[in-house]
Amino acid sequence: MAKKDFKVFKSSAGFGLRTLKDIKKGELVIEYTGRKTTNAAAERQPNRYQFDLDDKWTIDGSPRSNTARYINHSCRPNCEAVHYTDTNEIGIEAIRNIKAGEELTYDYGKEYFNEYIKPVGCKCEKCTKTRSS
Repeated sequence: MAKKDFKVFKSSAGFGLRTLKDIKKGELVIEYTGRKTTNAAAERQPNRYQFDLDDKWTIDGSPRSNTARYINHSCRPNCEAVHYTDTNEIGIEAIRNIKAGEELTYDYGKEYFNEYIKPVGCKCEKCTKTRSS
């Protein structure tokens, strides 16, 4: 999919990303891009957009050109992050059919959740509906 197939929008978590086209389950939605850096360098300059590839490398996805950085966490996501070990890249794939206009989400994982999300409370749709019920 191309950048024009997505729309960045203001969300309860800051910004989010919506698809403008239907996406089929199993389809590659978008690649998580950025500069590959050593894990040691990433630890010296941490940010919320780092994606660990393995025990040596991290993708620094902080540049705004990385459209995938706008995909929010969800405890009930419609996508998942997949590490393509043959190319050492991260792809975001659909885990169910997604309709045009839906927000794209994936589970950021326990470590990220505990460090960044849990202290301020999860703002995903599942959790905000649970709190308001």
